[in-house]
Amino acid sequence: MGEGGTDAMTLTAPPAATGSVPEPEGSRVLVIAQAGALLGSVLDGTRFGHLNDAEAVAVLAALEELGRKVDGARLRATTDIGVRAETDLGNGSLAYKNGCRNRVEFITQLAGISGREAKRRLKLGETTVERTPLGLPVPARYPVIADGLESGELGVESAEIIATTLTALHGKVMQDDLDHVERALVASATGAITPETAGLPGAGIRFAPDLLRAQALEWQGRLDPDGTAPTDDLVEARSSLTFGLLRNGLYPLRADVTPELRGIMDTLFDTYLSARSRTPRFEPTEPDDSTGVGTVTGTELDGLRVGDSSVDGERFSADPFTGDTRYDGDRRSAGEKRADILRDVFQAAARDPKTPTMGGAAPTVMIHVNATDLDQGRGVGWIDGIEAPISMRRVTETICAGGSQTVIFGDHGAVLYLGEKVRCFTAKQRAAISARDEGCIIPGCTTPARWTEIHHVIPHHQGGPTNIDNGTSCKSIL
Repeated sequence: MGEGGTDAMTLTAPPAATGSVPEPEGSRVLVIAQAGALLGSVLDGTRFGHLNDAEAVAVLAALEELGRKVDGARLRATTDIGVRAETDLGNGSLAYKNGCRNRVEFITQLAGISGREAKRRLKLGETTVERTPLGLPVPARYPVIADGLESGELGVESAEIIATTLTALHGKVMQDDLDHVERALVASATGAITPETAGLPGAGIRFAPDLLRAQALEWQGRLDPDGTAPTDDLVEARSSLTFGLLRNGLYPLRADVTPELRGIMDTLFDTYLSARSRTPRFEPTEPDDSTGVGTVTGTELDGLRVGDSSVDGERFSADPFTGDTRYDGDRRSAGEKRADILRDVFQAAARDPKTPTMGGAAPTVMIHVNATDLDQGRGVGWIDGIEAPISMRRVTETICAGGSQTVIFGDHGAVLYLGEKVRCFTAKQRAAISARDEGCIIPGCTTPARWTEIHHVIPHHQGGPTNIDNGTSCKSIL
């Protein structure tokens, strides 16, 4: 098939006849370009939002299938260019010929991808793509992965997981076992039924990469338990927790934890996510007999409304697993709930008498606010050691729960006056209120007493006293 003589709808070149002159490589480029143009015309004219559900599902599945095929081809092409651009080839290296220092730099310029992506492809291609470093073909180390990538049945992400697992096991297990793992994992990733997966739960279902990663770890743990679980000392030394720079009002938190600590954290999160899956919900507690409509009455905690609303509509199910969320007041994501739980954990730890003291005092968050701003309810507050401000609302909530202390500074920053701590419930008052309320008083909230804060029912600035009758247990509301 010569250039220019190809039908626009013919996207593959017919095989050359025996003994004929090899087809010029340029024609393949032309066919690929034609395929891209045809695909582009189809996609450009597709209005995805106008498809019905069945069409939308089918189109996405078809695009993903095509994408896996293209990704496999890109991997093979990148690996081939990487071989041709090896610096060991000297003047014959494509990198040298094109003024690049190495193959990664050449590939990034040629393909318009990042150095990270180029390295990722080259690393995967070393074990999953047939190469010809000296003009002679070198089979892929993992041929089943290679076949899956070439056919488009196996995605690159899944291929990386499998290849990484096999490489970790390489030299530690028998080759037959390694081959068995490769076939089993590829079958799970592609949804194929093979002798390794036939009769097993999930056979014939394509595993997503996250599930595949868990399965790969299971194989690795079974065949090489010592290599899967490195020494505790080594892991502990790499554990860390750090804060990033302030971004969009939030400090990013980066943590690397041991599997044991991850298990502990997951257990704690799951426990409280389950216990607080309906928190805070303001459920109707006494429905009207005639209409089935319930009314929730609340109270004002230091100026913050937590209730006092009517709930209209039919009675809803209290079962959190029914999917009925019409009256679900908790719209937090799982991540937001975990952050809230972690905050409560730290607050509980700070109140624990076994927690070490700082300068003889329990760990205390100090918030600075201008007295005039506080009186007028405007401005912001500042936490010791933190450069980002907090809202006046949060300042007043904290004062309600933790009290305040007046400090007067001179013109040059000297402390002229230090007042007594006021508006703070004593330890005995807190204990009494907690025993009486037995937890958060917000309807539907299941937060236990030990996790709550003590707030004024009638706000202090409205003349509310700091005593047991005017105190109540309430989960911190942010």
